[in-house]
Amino acid sequence: MRKQGLNPYLPSWEYIPDGEPHLFNGRVYVYGSHDRFNGHAYCLNDYVCWSAPADDLGNWRYEGVIYKKTSDPLNPDASMCLYAPDVTVGADGRYYLYYVLDKVSIVSVAVCDEPAGKFEFYGNVKYADGTRLGEREGDEPQFDPGVLTEGERTYLYTGFCAVGDKSRHGAMATVLGPDMLTIIEEPVFVAPSEPYCKGSGFEGHAFFEAPSIRKRGDTYYLIYSSVVMHELCYASSQSPTRDFVYQGVIISNNDLHIDSYKPADKPMFYGGNNHGSIVEIDEKWYIFYHRHTNGTNFSRQGCIEPIEFRKDGTIIQAEMTSSGPNGGPLEGRGEYPAYLACNLFCPDEALYTGAPGEWMDSRFPKITQDGKDEDEEVGFIANMRDSATAGFKYFRCEGIRKVKITVRGYCRGDFEIKTSWDGPALATIPVDFTNVWKEYWADLIIPDGIQALYFTYTGMGGASLASFTLE
Repeated sequence: MRKQGLNPYLPSWEYIPDGEPHLFNGRVYVYGSHDRFNGHAYCLNDYVCWSAPADDLGNWRYEGVIYKKTSDPLNPDASMCLYAPDVTVGADGRYYLYYVLDKVSIVSVAVCDEPAGKFEFYGNVKYADGTRLGEREGDEPQFDPGVLTEGERTYLYTGFCAVGDKSRHGAMATVLGPDMLTIIEEPVFVAPSEPYCKGSGFEGHAFFEAPSIRKRGDTYYLIYSSVVMHELCYASSQSPTRDFVYQGVIISNNDLHIDSYKPADKPMFYGGNNHGSIVEIDEKWYIFYHRHTNGTNFSRQGCIEPIEFRKDGTIIQAEMTSSGPNGGPLEGRGEYPAYLACNLFCPDEALYTGAPGEWMDSRFPKITQDGKDEDEEVGFIANMRDSATAGFKYFRCEGIRKVKITVRGYCRGDFEIKTSWDGPALATIPVDFTNVWKEYWADLIIPDGIQALYFTYTGMGGASLASFTLE
């Protein structure tokens, strides 16, 4: 039986940001870095892999650890973290994993005979004379590798460029030979950094990090994180190494720029950096991206949204939803956990999660869990203070006459149930102080059809929301 696809698409206790999705042998494999719940830095855990059948994005399978931090000869004591990776299939049919450790500026490569087996260190990307890319005089530091192999040529895209840093010129493309390591065409810049974007068409969306490359028909799509951070942008070209033209935003993890259901400049989630890519699955295209949880930058979770191409090959910006990988609305009946919230906000608050620890002081709602890292805990929303709103999209509702919510916390107030973020309440559910999860409910009529659901807390204290049930 096909399970419903949900966002985030992995269990709520799993934190896989920077997702690079690939379709191998009828399954979708996701490669990313691996955050730690309550971690103090990015990417603290080893690389793991998850996969799903191409025709069932609700049925993800844990493939286990595919590469340990200590597998790299430069990191025997695990003092460095494995940053965002990518995988490609070489001309020899083997799978090659490209990555950069967090304290060096060279690209490492591991290899495996299977897409999710135990990868083994293979070497470093290097020039013909053996000098490693990133260490030759004039090289810019390597970061966030994305790869695409065509025949015996592998295109490697790298780069990290902070605002105002004139020492870094933008995203780089380097061509590797059939050994998957040796450079046969030296790096060229394909998307400008902020200091060098004037007159390029990339103004306001200059390259920051996270380059990823895909090909659709005869067009190459360079997906990247812009200096705005919360958005994944893209540029396109008929060549993999030149003439990329900025085209637009694919997804924002604040849902900014979207004006279909709210003002374009209103953030609907506490965002931060973003990283991901697009993939065609079962004749449909999707964008994989990540969101921020736990009130920090360091516990990010992967999400998926379907995307649509216009006739000219440009992409319509996708909206953040709870139902993204489902291929349509969720069933408007039964219990749903609160961590599926695709909108989470207070009025007039900041856009970003901010500096480490800044948002851990209970002023702002956050998705979190009770257990430790890798405990199979079901996530929930904490710190819902007066006016905090959690939104869930979309559901196919029919004949819904009651809504139940599961709440705990030092709170006394009401939850308003609405079908739009600023709409009138269809019902109000009073809640009160409780140290254990407690169920409350209200009778109401949700109009039949495809609906969004919003839960706004008004009152004193802070409520935690574990789930809601439609009956």
